[in-house]
Amino acid sequence: MTTPICLWSGPRNVSTALMYSFAQRKDVRVVDEPLYGHYLRTSGADHPGRDEVIAAMNCDGAAVMRALIARQRTELPLRLFIKHMAHHLVDLDLGFLQETSNIFLIRDPREMLPSLTIQVPHAQLADTGLQRQWQLFNDLRTAGQAPAIVDSRELLLDPEGVLTQLCGHLGLDFDPAMLSWRAAPIAEDGIWAPHWYHAVHRSTGFAPYRQKHAFPEQLEGLLAECKPWYDKLFEFALTPNAHGG
Repeated sequence: MTTPICLWSGPRNVSTALMYSFAQRKDVRVVDEPLYGHYLRTSGADHPGRDEVIAAMNCDGAAVMRALIARQRTELPLRLFIKHMAHHLVDLDLGFLQETSNIFLIRDPREMLPSLTIQVPHAQLADTGLQRQWQLFNDLRTAGQAPAIVDSRELLLDPEGVLTQLCGHLGLDFDPAMLSWRAAPIAEDGIWAPHWYHAVHRSTGFAPYRQKHAFPEQLEGLLAECKPWYDKLFEFALTPNAHGG
């Protein structure tokens, strides 16, 4: 049975670039964070454009996922690629995960946190999704699934190698079209794109990886909370080539 692909990411993890990559495939249709409205409504989180997002979306997360799983059945042989944030899973029955193919995208918090705190200045561990990703990853494995984990650094260092492994894991052939796109928004972007997607809208492919050296001292405490969860996840990440460092 062909199941929709659910990407469970954290914020600022190059997840939108990965969505754009899959959007280039003729056999895939992408969906951008359909649970964002549900998350904002149930959590009370204060994000840029919050009221606009809630007004524009179906904020009943259970109904949203039922509709997407039903949509997959009507779109065969096309495959849905649904970009999610792991921390959007608030007060939601996760039974739908038995009807989806689940993958994870992670990023070293030393590189992610300075970017996240631009939009979410008082970010906490829960805002990164890292602990939620680890819990969800373990729950899915216990349920008999074998979800893949993609690390953003590995993806940027070797896009073709990582995407080839990921596609194989999902039962897809790698498509070279996934490596580039037009520098412009896509129709599937969420209404929040003007707040978050500036870099990807200027991009034409995965940006070369550049290591960040300076780290804000005021984020050291949050980094210490995040790093153990990231390290646990990274042990399972796809690493097609040895890069060193």
